Amino acid sequence: MKNEEAIAASVQIDQRIKDLSDWRGETLAQIRAIMHKADPKIVEEWKWRVPTWSHGGIICTGETYKAVVKMTFAKGASLEDPTGLFNSSLEGNTRRAIDVHEGEEIDEKALVALIREAVKLNTSKPSP
Repeated sequence: MKNEEAIAASVQIDQRIKDLSDWRGETLAQIRAIMHKADPKIVEEWKWRVPTWSHGGIICTGETYKAVVKMTFAKGASLEDPTGLFNSSLEGNTRRAIDVHEGEEIDEKALVALIREAVKLNTSKPSP
């Protein structure tokens, strides 16, 4: 059943990218590729009507709006962000987000490092 759910989520994400048919779809496709590059074991899910990537828990969602593609990291406030990728939802106690606007370049190296840190946080054993 899990494999069928992953396939269904992948198809829904494919369709979302296709339906957008503009810079937002291209950006979402780029983010998706970076997620898989950062962690080949990443799991694609479809939650809250948006693409969601998980490994040991939710890493982030990929929301699309008229003027922005937003990557919301579920535990972003607990992640180191030395390059300052987080530029949205900075006031929250748990989540942090990266808003990508039309024409902006994604710092792939920094994003890969952030994703890997999020995976590490999700998969590390809690201290006794």
